[in-house]
Amino acid sequence: MLITDVPYTADGIEMVGLLAVDDSVTGTRPGVLVCHEGPGLDDHAKGRAERLAALGFVAFALDYHGGGRPLPRDEMYAHLGPLMGDPLRTRLRALAGLDVLLGHELTDPARVAAIGYCFGGTMALELARSGADLRCVVGFHSGLGTTRPEDARMIRGSVLVCIGAEDPFVPPDQRLAFEQEMREGGVDWRMNLYGGAVHSFTNERATDTAMQGVAYHRPTDERSWRAMLDLFEEKLLPA
Repeated sequence: MLITDVPYTADGIEMVGLLAVDDSVTGTRPGVLVCHEGPGLDDHAKGRAERLAALGFVAFALDYHGGGRPLPRDEMYAHLGPLMGDPLRTRLRALAGLDVLLGHELTDPARVAAIGYCFGGTMALELARSGADLRCVVGFHSGLGTTRPEDARMIRGSVLVCIGAEDPFVPPDQRLAFEQEMREGGVDWRMNLYGGAVHSFTNERATDTAMQGVAYHRPTDERSWRAMLDLFEEKLLPA
């Protein structure tokens, strides 16, 4: 297994992502872009990339803050604020990570997915709205809102979002607006709602933050991962 840090530039910022691939196997294979949670590129996103590599994918965990590391909470909010209000800048940083993934010799450019967690899920969705050539996109406890819902018509692949039914950061009205956006855009989409789950349900360290509405939920973590793999089997893997 090859696991390596990859420096690159996005939006004028020096980023450091993580590439994971089983280089003992020859031939191209599907690629998966992994977009981290709000605090920054950490063991959670890196671990997901490594799990995907072990399953036979080329996985690249991008960096959208810079430096390839998680940030203290106050710095995180300072970085996230401008991105949350600027989908075009968000897409720019996602596209830079996608370019790294596509540039790897083992990545099949015709079979690529993007997944993301928290704001990383929002980023993956914005990447799809940019018209990027993605077979599928998966958001885990991702913000669903955008200031450019009309761009849903540019989405080329299938969309899956996995949301905790009790997530205070993705309330029912946001879910309904997303449903309308997907319908009007003619997107092949699905939304999985998981009872008993709040925000960051995939991150085992989420509960340690002591933030209200943020907690790990193992059943939902495992169920949403399987839902993602089902979509990958449908869209990325040979029949």
